[in-house]
Amino acid sequence: MEGFIHSTESFGTVDGPGIRFVIFFQGCPMRCLYCHNPDTWKIGTGTKRTVESLLEEYDSVKEFMKNGGITCTGGEPLVQIDFVTELFEKAKEKGIHTCLDSSGITFTPDSTEKFERLCKYTDLVMLDIKHIDDEEHKKLTGQTNKNILDMAQYLSKNGKKMWIRHVLVPGITTDERYLKQLREFIDTLKTVDRVEVLPYHTLGVFKWKELGIPYQLEGVEPPTEEQIECAKRILNCQN
Repeated sequence: MEGFIHSTESFGTVDGPGIRFVIFFQGCPMRCLYCHNPDTWKIGTGTKRTVESLLEEYDSVKEFMKNGGITCTGGEPLVQIDFVTELFEKAKEKGIHTCLDSSGITFTPDSTEKFERLCKYTDLVMLDIKHIDDEEHKKLTGQTNKNILDMAQYLSKNGKKMWIRHVLVPGITTDERYLKQLREFIDTLKTVDRVEVLPYHTLGVFKWKELGIPYQLEGVEPPTEEQIECAKRILNCQN
C-alpha cells in the first residue's frame, strides 16, 4: 500500500509525548482560515510512500526519539485511513508509540468499522476542536463540527486516550462564552488527558501567497499573553 505524504519531520517536540517522528499527510477537506499548511490541502498529490519506507526512515532516527514515537498529522490523515491503519499496525509490531493528530472531520458515527480498526493500533488521539459553535465553525473552516464532536464522544465511550487542542485566534475563538462552552463539552468526556491552547501565528502566511490564495485573516495579530492565560484558565489547560 502507498500513501500520499507531504513531508516528514524527525524531531517533533509539540506533536505528542516525547520527541516524535512526524508524518504530514497530504489532503484535507477543511479550509481553516488560519491554516499554516495550505499546501497539504489537495487530495491525491504529494509524494507516494510505502509503510516500509516510512518505518525505515523512523528507524534511522529512533535513537533520538526519547519517550516518543510516530505522529501522523496533515493535512488530515483520516483521508487516508487505510494507509494510517497499516502504518500504525506495523509500528505497534515494532513497539512504537502511535499518535493520531486529527480534526475528526471525516468521522461518521454510523460507519465506524475502519475507525475501530485504526483505534486498535492508536495509543493517543490529539483532536483539534476548532470552534465549539457550529455556525462559527463553518465560518472558520468551511465545515460543520458535528462529526468532530461525535468523534470526541466516540473516543471517550471507547476508552481511547485523547488530548484536546484549540487554536486561539483573536476575535474568533477568544470569546469567553465559547471557551466556557468548550470546557463544558470537554467535561462530558472521560478520556481527556490534556487540553492545549495553541496561540494563532502567522508563520504560514507566506505559503498562502506562494499558492496565490487570498489570506482572509490579514491584519489579525497573535493573541496577547492575557488572552492566552484567560483561555488556559477557562479550559483548565496543562500547557
